[in-house]
Amino acid sequence: MATVLYITANPNDHEISYSMAVGKEFVQAYRSANPNDEVVHLDLYKMGIPELDADVFSGWGKLGAGTVFDKLTDAEKTKVGRLVELVDQFVAADKYIFVNPIWNYSFPPVMKAYIDSICVAGKTFKYVTGIGRVGLLRDKKAVHIQASGSVLSPGSALADLEMGHRHLNAIMEFFEVPSFESIFVEGMAVDPDNASAIKEKAVQQAREVAWSF
Repeated sequence: MATVLYITANPNDHEISYSMAVGKEFVQAYRSANPNDEVVHLDLYKMGIPELDADVFSGWGKLGAGTVFDKLTDAEKTKVGRLVELVDQFVAADKYIFVNPIWNYSFPPVMKAYIDSICVAGKTFKYVTGIGRVGLLRDKKAVHIQASGSVLSPGSALADLEMGHRHLNAIMEFFEVPSFESIFVEGMAVDPDNASAIKEKAVQQAREVAWSF
């Protein structure tokens, strides 16, 4: 049995959001294909993800210098402890489904906060003398579902402006995740008359990818 994290960064549900609608279809198809797997929904807007602030860096610094966790301040313990929970949950999972809209050419800030929480040396990557950075998630799989009003996917005229999928792709490469697929729901704002067809095309792709994911 595999554990799948369904990671969504959207304040809207599938009734309003294109990315969430496609994500829902992906999860339904995946569950049909893999009834014994556990799918855990991480709604990033409801999780209270600590930002990397002065308390976090202070707590990390103290721990790195040999201070025991119990000697941290209450704020340091709360934030650092929560970050440990998040990265441990991520590492323990087998597959990841990332879902987000594009806002101003990137994903919502809460997705960046989550990415920061899982980029932890010794957990998702490490540094090796003479080699450099080595990713530690070489047995994982990931898929990214992203919606945008404009057409921003690789090869499009505006692809160089897109900072969401490219950022997440860089992180997956950083972790050395060997399989990272993408599903783009895009162009609804520039071609509103075909919005339903664009969504349906993405839904069909999601179902196909889910069965082999």
